[in-house]
Amino acid sequence: MYNLLFSLAMALSTAQPMAAAEPADTSQTVALADIRLSDPCILADPVTHLYYMTGTGGLLWKSPDLKRWTGPYRVARPDSSSWMGPNPMIWAAELHRYQGKYYYFATFTNEAVKIDTVAGNVIDRRASHVLVSDKAEGPYRPMRDKTYLPASKPTLDGTFWVDADGKPYMVYCWEWLQNGNGTVDKIELKADLSGSIGEGKTLFWASDSPWSREMVDGRVRPNKVTDGPWLFRTGTGRLGMLWTSWVMDVYTQGVAYSQSGTLDGPWLQEPDPITPPNYGHGMLFQTFEGQWLMAVHSHDSSTGRTIRKPCLFEVDLSGDKLKVGKRILP
Repeated sequence: MYNLLFSLAMALSTAQPMAAAEPADTSQTVALADIRLSDPCILADPVTHLYYMTGTGGLLWKSPDLKRWTGPYRVARPDSSSWMGPNPMIWAAELHRYQGKYYYFATFTNEAVKIDTVAGNVIDRRASHVLVSDKAEGPYRPMRDKTYLPASKPTLDGTFWVDADGKPYMVYCWEWLQNGNGTVDKIELKADLSGSIGEGKTLFWASDSPWSREMVDGRVRPNKVTDGPWLFRTGTGRLGMLWTSWVMDVYTQGVAYSQSGTLDGPWLQEPDPITPPNYGHGMLFQTFEGQWLMAVHSHDSSTGRTIRKPCLFEVDLSGDKLKVGKRILP
């Protein structure tokens, strides 16, 4: 999830709250192809009739047509006195409109606090958290609760879902660095999303996937990474989940379907990935014209440094399964 916006986001995260989102010094109108961004998430806002895109880095762009984007804007206003500290990394931010407000689900990392050491890996304090705003453009600030997920666990990539029981949930990953086999979990949220209720429950493990693989000591084994969950329903009402892992050194996205139609599953993994190689961390949104699209980032390491760019694919949700079509942007 690391990208070139980290240093800028970390420097900007201590800015004082303002009445509206403030443009960063580099704010300009550019084509989608000119944006470098991991974990893109796009909200089609019915109020302003604009598209808002965020992701890793704590910044935001807006567009009338998905082609021309103005930004980046500073939108995340974490509390420097909280567990996040004054300069948290911000990963995999998402925007969700719910009951008249806008919510910013993101992963915050405080490198100054260490919570565990496993197999020689020192683990930073990291967790998914929720900020709120009255406007899609932000700024987004914390609500009352200081903590959504256990301080002793590194969690990431929280997303939002209202399940068949009508209750709101956060679906997130418990990181493989600690448990050795990453999971996708759920936890119930308060009605106003200001905190969590009870404890998390594991939905599935990375090793459940038949397609994600890695090489360890000369042997092929199930990959341990879970990344980027996103919930959706097909045209037949089937509950599905996008999520991303690796096939050896190739960033890859798959899909799972709930056999019960609820978050409780059980979750049946599709046998094959659903996107071309080196695309992942996908999410779905519907354009103002009614077309379903998937936003992902491409993952290019051919030059020796990883470059991630947001991309859009057509998708078909009309049947029993999600079908990925052609790449349309950039």
